[in-house]
Amino acid sequence: MRRVLLRAALAAAAMVSGLPAALAQAPAAGGQPPLRCAVDGTFAPHAFPTLQGGVQGFQIDLFREVARRMGRELVIDSASFSGLIPALNAGRYDFLCAPTTVTRERAENLLFTEGYIWTALQFGIRRGTPPIRSEEDLRGRTISVNKGTPYEQWVRNNAERLNLTLLAFDTQPDAVQAVLNGRAYANLSGNTVVRYSASRTPQFVADFVLPGSQLHWGTPFRRDSAALRNQVEDVLTCMKRDGFIARISERWFGDRPGPDQAENIEFPGYGPPGLPGHDPTPQNPRCG
Repeated sequence: MRRVLLRAALAAAAMVSGLPAALAQAPAAGGQPPLRCAVDGTFAPHAFPTLQGGVQGFQIDLFREVARRMGRELVIDSASFSGLIPALNAGRYDFLCAPTTVTRERAENLLFTEGYIWTALQFGIRRGTPPIRSEEDLRGRTISVNKGTPYEQWVRNNAERLNLTLLAFDTQPDAVQAVLNGRAYANLSGNTVVRYSASRTPQFVADFVLPGSQLHWGTPFRRDSAALRNQVEDVLTCMKRDGFIARISERWFGDRPGPDQAENIEFPGYGPPGLPGHDPTPQNPRCG
């Protein structure tokens, strides 16, 4: 397991936020223990290795800034996604920095912040493969996924109906490679991840988006961590108001999110509305 100790006030965060480097290097206040979180460090562009041996990506920029605004240090572990939620529930982490799709099943067992970005289920195919126009084009095919994700669950749920074969991998790059070498017909993942993989791999093409699959990507906490969940969500709300999340979204995904995108939407209460764990108490964060 790769671990990176990140002072909440790293100069790298200052470069993204536009704050002076001297402020970004200020020590954490209050003597509080570091916040502990984890990512799948192979899930570009959300979290992936740097040449120096650390991790970089949208999630890293996002939670460095969250910790900086909270005056806390941040410890990030990099591990396979399939083990992250069990490790969170075992008390190893305070929350997950990994982009985690909010599903009703997960919301019954975890507390989530409101969404800070939308995700949708999208297929990637090898260049030259006929485009996927509907689910029927998947019939009898082998689909690769990252293990322990909603993408794996979708294939399992539809395997009998569409005669699908599942290939589950510990990392997203391995799932993409299975498409490139012909072991799988298509890879199913989040839209931002598929688009990023396609931009970096000429033989991989972002293709069919499953209709009606738009969901929140939020931050999961244990169910006994409501106070910390609400504190982090207040910070995320402030980051929406001052445009920080929109700026790093544009940096990593290439497009400036519009007002109807989750990077800019302040959802009512705490947590995704309409799902277990939502607290309707109105937010009143102290921003600035």
